[in-house]
Amino acid sequence: MFLQLAAAVPSTVPELVLNASPFSKVVLVVLAILSLASWAVMLSKWSTYRRAEQAASKFMVEFHRCNRLDDVASLAHRSQPSAHTRVLKRALQFLTDTRTIGDGSGAPATLSASQVQALRLVLDSETNNERDALGTYIPFLAMVGSVSPLLGLMGTVIGVISAFLGVARGGSGNLAAIAPGVAEALIATAFALAVAIPAFFGYNLFAARLNRFDGELDGFGSEVIALMAREGRI
Repeated sequence: MFLQLAAAVPSTVPELVLNASPFSKVVLVVLAILSLASWAVMLSKWSTYRRAEQAASKFMVEFHRCNRLDDVASLAHRSQPSAHTRVLKRALQFLTDTRTIGDGSGAPATLSASQVQALRLVLDSETNNERDALGTYIPFLAMVGSVSPLLGLMGTVIGVISAFLGVARGGSGNLAAIAPGVAEALIATAFALAVAIPAFFGYNLFAARLNRFDGELDGFGSEVIALMAREGRI
C-alpha cells in the first residue's frame, strides 16, 4: 500500500506540472508566454541599443574632427541615419528656416536670444522623440516583473486551497497527503520568480542605458549650439 502511494506522488518538477490542476496549468501557460515575450524584448533591445551606441560613437568621432558648421552639415548628410544625425539635421533645418530676407541675399541670420531658446526646445523635442523610439517596450519589462509574482502568488494560493480541500474530502491529515498539493501550488511561485527576475534585471539595465543615451544626445545638442556660437550664428 505504501509503495502504491509513493508511486502516485510526483517526485519531479515535470510530474508536478503534468499533475497540476487546470487553473495552475493556465497560470503556468500565461507565465510561459510572458517569459517568452520578455526575452524577445530584451534580445531585440540589446541589438537595437548596440547598433545605436556604435553608430553614435562613430559619428561623434567624426563630429569632433569638424571645425566648421558646413563640415558638420556635410557629415550629417553622408553619415548613416542615427539619432545624432537626426538631431543635427533638425538643428540645421531650424537654422535654414531663420535666414534673413531683408537684403535678399539669403545669408545666415544671427539668432536672437529667443531664437536660441526656440532652437533649444526644438533639439529637446527631437531628443525626446529619439528617447521614446529607443524606449519602446521597455515598460513592458517592468510590467512583466510586477505582474508575474502576483500571478504566481494567485496560483499558489488557489493551489493551497485546493490541496487542503482535497485533504478535507479524503479525511487524511498526514504530511504525505498534504505535501504533493502544497508542492504543486508552490510551482507557480517558482515559475513566476523565474519570469520576474530576468524581466526586472532587463528593465533596469535598459532603462539605465536609455538614460545615458538621452544624456549624450542632450549634450550633443549643446555642442551643436556651441559650434553655432563659435561661428557667429548666435
